[in-house]
Amino acid sequence: MHTLRDITVLVVDDAKSLREFVRRNLDARGYRVVTAVNGADALEQFHTHPIDLVILDLIMPQMDGIEVIRRLRAVSPVPIIVLSALGEESTKIQALNQGADDYLTKPFGVGELLARVQAVLRRAHQSPTQSEPTILRQGPIVLDRERHEVTVDGQPVELTPTEFSLLEYLMQNAGKVLPHRVILQHVWGPEYGREAEYLRVYIGRLRQKIEPDPNRPRYLRTVRGVGYAFEA
Repeated sequence: MHTLRDITVLVVDDAKSLREFVRRNLDARGYRVVTAVNGADALEQFHTHPIDLVILDLIMPQMDGIEVIRRLRAVSPVPIIVLSALGEESTKIQALNQGADDYLTKPFGVGELLARVQAVLRRAHQSPTQSEPTILRQGPIVLDRERHEVTVDGQPVELTPTEFSLLEYLMQNAGKVLPHRVILQHVWGPEYGREAEYLRVYIGRLRQKIEPDPNRPRYLRTVRGVGYAFEA
């Protein structure tokens, strides 16, 4: 059985005060913490330690957070939470498009940070209950919950934990129209509900990976003003 001390979090921020604030609070709750002072240092630490979660700032010297996310996503599905003073929706969408799992705007409270950490780790480590089918099949799309694998027409598709959880929930409810708030609270966690941009970005990412023509989606249907549905 895993304990928090088995979970290593990489905290990346060039501001020492914030970096230490996050490190102290995670350490006090039992997480193992590794820190980095900039983007280049973050990548070095990531390839040196077995990292389970990355928390990083966007504006940093040598290499910004967006580039760090892009490089991490090229090699790993590790969960990523962005902490940034930039609260514009366009910046959030840019970070999410590159593969960030969550975005927290500074200043933030300890409780909010810890809730986001627990939510992304829950998505990364969840496993099906005995009452749930291990395999979900819809047309050429097969999702194996136990192995955490997805194939389309027999070809493996690389998904992040958040992408996997979103697709799993939609396939589990194939044929049903699911409201934005319901999807957010089920996939991201009960603390969510208003982050419609998260869904727009992640549905777009899934379409790029599983749809024959992402511009004319066959499976992931948008129901305007309501939510999304997986077409059985």
